[in-house]
Amino acid sequence: MGIKNTQALLSEQLGQLGGVEIFTTVAQTSKDYYAIYFVQESVISALTMTDSTGSSNLLTTVPAGMTLFGKITAITLTSGLAIAYKN
Repeated sequence: MGIKNTQALLSEQLGQLGGVEIFTTVAQTSKDYYAIYFVQESVISALTMTDSTGSSNLLTTVPAGMTLFGKITAITLTSGLAIAYKN
């Protein structure tokens, strides 16, 4: 991946390049997310991240307002509401 210009980085951060998905407890699989923002307190029951170790430690309750960054390919919530940013 090449170096992006400032406008491209800002657009990506605002969800304007790959788009966003808003989800609750429906399993999100075969995805390509780079960030997930938790609108409400949420319980993560399943999580798959590539190029990372220890992601099983994130199977917990996360507070509202938290953002999870990484190469996320699948996530399931037991409760809560989140916005996922797609690559």
